[in-house]
Amino acid sequence: MKICPRCRKTYPDDNLNFCLEDGSVLEQATSEAMPATVMMNEPRITEPTRQVQTPQYQVQPAQPQWNTAPQPYSMQPKKSSKTWIWVLLILGVLALLCGGGVVGLFIVGSQMEVANANTSTTPTPKKGSTTSSPTNSKTNGTNTSTTTSNTSDRTDVEKVDLSEWVRTTSLYGNTEFSNGEFFMSSKQKGFYYVLAAPADTDQTENANTTVTLRNVDNADSRLGYGLVFHSNPTPLQQGYAFLIDSKKQKYRVVHHSPQKEDAVITWTKSDAIKPGTEENTLEVRDLPGKIELYINGTLVNTIKNDYGYSGGVVGLYSGDAAKIAFKDLELRK
Repeated sequence: MKICPRCRKTYPDDNLNFCLEDGSVLEQATSEAMPATVMMNEPRITEPTRQVQTPQYQVQPAQPQWNTAPQPYSMQPKKSSKTWIWVLLILGVLALLCGGGVVGLFIVGSQMEVANANTSTTPTPKKGSTTSSPTNSKTNGTNTSTTTSNTSDRTDVEKVDLSEWVRTTSLYGNTEFSNGEFFMSSKQKGFYYVLAAPADTDQTENANTTVTLRNVDNADSRLGYGLVFHSNPTPLQQGYAFLIDSKKQKYRVVHHSPQKEDAVITWTKSDAIKPGTEENTLEVRDLPGKIELYINGTLVNTIKNDYGYSGGVVGLYSGDAAKIAFKDLELRK
């Protein structure tokens, strides 16, 4: 049998170590530690003109043999302990059910940079995202190049000054202008960095949009790099990107919606792409009912304008931290 040194309550269970009333460490009961026996029929001591006095035989609780503060591991009262367990269990279930989504949303939102600088960066799209292929697009990875003339009856040329696109500060992208070239890259692999022209300028509707680019270090880029067209002036809200990977001599086309990038044409091999660090010229011709895509003067594919932003502007795209040099960005109307 054990006894509480504070409240003197006894417990027949020798496996119990703490008092269930006040949490004190139980002691092994001895004959000396047991409270004095009290006879229940013993008369109370009273006085005629006073309140009932406490019995003179009341025994004060014995003090513990050590003179120390309660141990930090002492058990809390039973009811309080159960309450905390239930609270922790409920919080754990809530975290499992909805906590991951909240954190995911915060991470994605933190990658967006859509201030007046007209820049943006976003995470790599997850595998298995919904894709859409327009009429006449080829998604089987074969070469669809067709040699054609680079001439056009659009002769009103508007050159874009890329030196004005340099951003002095950005959390997600690097930009610089040197020797007539605009250098651009995302700061992290697995992300792409996009710049778009301001509203009411450099519109790509009914225009031939052209840019020359090169992969400075012949770096790997599974996301690619290239020309943005029919874009919302706030990047990555609505628009297209015509992208190449010169190292693998492949191209693709994607369209953007908020926090999402979907394939219009999946990665497709093309001999029209010059390999490695060589310069490649991309051109998008917006025509009635269709959009023609050219690489170095060669027509490689045609799509329909199903997603473009009305009055969309031109932009540039660089993915996977590859340093890309752009020049000669212009529109012909």
